Amino acid sequence: MTAQKTNKEGRIGAQNRARILAAAEQEFALHGYNGTRLQNVADRAQLPKTNILYYFKSKEGLYLAVLEQILTLWNSAFDVATVDDDPALVLANYVAEKMEISRTKPEASKIYALEIINGAPNLSKFYKEQHVDWMDGRVALLQAWIDQGKLSVKDPYYLLFNIWACSQHYADFQAQIAALRGKGMDKQDFSDATKALIHMILSGCGLSVPDKFK
Repeated sequence: MTAQKTNKEGRIGAQNRARILAAAEQEFALHGYNGTRLQNVADRAQLPKTNILYYFKSKEGLYLAVLEQILTLWNSAFDVATVDDDPALVLANYVAEKMEISRTKPEASKIYALEIINGAPNLSKFYKEQHVDWMDGRVALLQAWIDQGKLSVKDPYYLLFNIWACSQHYADFQAQIAALRGKGMDKQDFSDATKALIHMILSGCGLSVPDKFK
């Protein structure tokens, strides 16, 4: 097999996987794990069902791949922020990133929310080995800022929970938001909501809002 043929097959494989994952994300968000059928994913991806089984082996394998992609999507500059960074800018950027994901990838948030509501049966290993470590590191960072007098909050866990709850609300409850406002949210609406949330979070932390978010 020539290198050119191998590269072509690799590109086609990557494209097919991406199409399947995008279709699966839509189906899992609409129907949950139990209600999703591989044939519906295949139809949405416009690929044979056999392709899904070739790349992901089973519905469980596909679901786990979707979850892994979602968790990777949520990687942020906040992950590597240090105690020497400006807490106002770090937190403002983190809120903005979370809001942008809610705007552009609402299905990802919905799938994750459903997984957590059901007790996170497919994330237990991740939580034990990685997510808890991430949380411990970010809580330690926030606590260091608190100890230095840079943040006027008492519990870093509650700060993170509030950021997640507020930002992901715009994805998980987008139907309710549209019903109550009489219309959905466009890009400008999200920009306004992002600035409002940043102002609320930072004000509650005793921080000034960076100029670019005013």
